[in-house]
Amino acid sequence: MSKVPLKVIIIGAGTGGLCLAHGLKRAGLAVGVYERDRTRTGGLQGYRVGISPDGSRALKKCLPPELFDIFVATCARAPRYFNMLTERQTEVLSLELSPDKDSVNSEKSVSRMTLRQVLLTGLEDIVRFDKKFVRYEQRPDGKVTAFFEDGTSADGDLLIGADGTNSPVRRQLLPHAKLEDTGIVSIGGKLPVNERTKALLPHKVFHGVTMVMAPKAYGLILHAMEFKWDRNGIKHGIGGNDAELLSRWPGLLYDNTRDYIMWGFWASRRSFPANPMDIKDGERLKRMVLDMTPGWHPDLRQLFAESDPSSLFTINIRTSVPVETWETTNVTLLGDTIHTMTPGKGVGANTALRDAALLCAKLLEVHDGGKPLKQAVHEYEAKMIKYGFEAVLEFRKQMDDNTVMHKPVIGRAALAVMRTGMRIVNAVPAIKRKMAANLEHSRGMDRYDEL
Repeated sequence: MSKVPLKVIIIGAGTGGLCLAHGLKRAGLAVGVYERDRTRTGGLQGYRVGISPDGSRALKKCLPPELFDIFVATCARAPRYFNMLTERQTEVLSLELSPDKDSVNSEKSVSRMTLRQVLLTGLEDIVRFDKKFVRYEQRPDGKVTAFFEDGTSADGDLLIGADGTNSPVRRQLLPHAKLEDTGIVSIGGKLPVNERTKALLPHKVFHGVTMVMAPKAYGLILHAMEFKWDRNGIKHGIGGNDAELLSRWPGLLYDNTRDYIMWGFWASRRSFPANPMDIKDGERLKRMVLDMTPGWHPDLRQLFAESDPSSLFTINIRTSVPVETWETTNVTLLGDTIHTMTPGKGVGANTALRDAALLCAKLLEVHDGGKPLKQAVHEYEAKMIKYGFEAVLEFRKQMDDNTVMHKPVIGRAALAVMRTGMRIVNAVPAIKRKMAANLEHSRGMDRYDEL
């Protein structure tokens, strides 16, 4: 059967859009990616993101084999524990995570900047930077044209909005789709790993992903990221295959990632003395976190104090309001563009990767002559809307300043009950094993035919 020519326009060079571009390019489809950042190293890419087995499977399906191997080689060492602590750094719960089973069905930690550089590798000929999308126009001949701020345009059979939470593509396609403020604001920062900073964290915390749930519904996430390279190049003792992959990977030239400890502090906006979103000075943000945590463990406060002021950033945590399935056209959406969700366990990034793999598979059916374009896109949208908004609603429960945890008196009681329950679990090995298994199942570690 002869191939059906198909030209795809992707707006946005984020995780999902670039993963999709790889899958389409490998299959021989014409694809162009248009990114508003001016250069390959532009934009604040954030810090750590957890890639679940679901996310790894999507990358495995879309990326060329050697590039997937590079992705695995550029991940930080895998977390060995999931910990819950009090603000005094007392253990409430600690789950031991399964060791790496293989390169796909395991948890991974990656720097967002590194992941972007991996995904840009091999797409240099199809990614156009400094292209700020303005609007699209659906033509009578079934084509779609994207227009950019610099006066240029691009024509295609399908336009995909992969341009993130503030997507202008979504605003044009679904003007009724809204984002909702959770009332939670986060301040994040990082500091380099060295003997002094490493000593501030207990063994399980340094080698795991750690959550601190404190009174007043204050929260903190901690994660130490150690990579296979540093400022001097590839580290000693790295396996020969990984060292060779990294040494010839061109993306290493663009990456500024080094070993670091990452933290993210969050609270209701009402709890901050001033709106962090209005503050651009890193020292002021650092001082704000320190002023809000006077009774916290000295080592945690030292982590805040030693953080590089230039690394501090703020996030106003918003989430999408679910929408019903819309009429399918030659414009569709992917990732945070349609289902922005609260941060946690990298679910947003992994859901975007799942979108990419699913949409890629549907478009390949069109390319192979087995299905009309509109039918394929409709099938993608129906499935994506279901699982995407299920995740949005599930993770909205964890970050919302209207929950009981934010009530002045009852919130403390709820925190005490939660801690007691976790301590009981922590003391019973059989229950701990079951909870760890449930956590791994939720991340797709034991699913093999999801996509």
